[in-house]
Amino acid sequence: MHAEHGIGESDHDDDEIITWWGLVIEGYHVTNDRMMAEIAERFDLAPSSFDILIRLIRSPDHRMTMTKLAGEAALSSGGFTKVADRLTTAGLIRREPCETDRRVTYAVLTEHGRDIAERSRTACAEILRNRVIAPLGAPATAALASTMRTLRAVNGGPTE
Repeated sequence: MHAEHGIGESDHDDDEIITWWGLVIEGYHVTNDRMMAEIAERFDLAPSSFDILIRLIRSPDHRMTMTKLAGEAALSSGGFTKVADRLTTAGLIRREPCETDRRVTYAVLTEHGRDIAERSRTACAEILRNRVIAPLGAPATAALASTMRTLRAVNGGPTE
């Protein structure tokens, strides 16, 4: 459209454009809420705890600095500390001091944490297959991901 129209111009009226965006947001929220409810029911994990476990299972050696993990999870320092405390109490992570910099502490998955992270990741993929890929199809799902990656990049989000 940018070739045919100036940036910001469109053949679509304001209400239609706002409705489209609202549908994107509503579709995301209801799908994510259903997925997180299933994860909570099956694994007793709040969304923030699940997010942290997924980030750790995908990290080298299943560990990440607490500061980086809090930043990636987009949690405040206090909010992250509460989640990390819950995960530690549940035996899913442990805090490990850095050997070379005593200001740095790592969050590391325990063996139990790796098991729960792997099983919840598999369950999440299964839920997404049923709730996203099955109704949309793989090509539309890939296009949706590509579209959202573009929006993230042009609006100041991380490029990867």
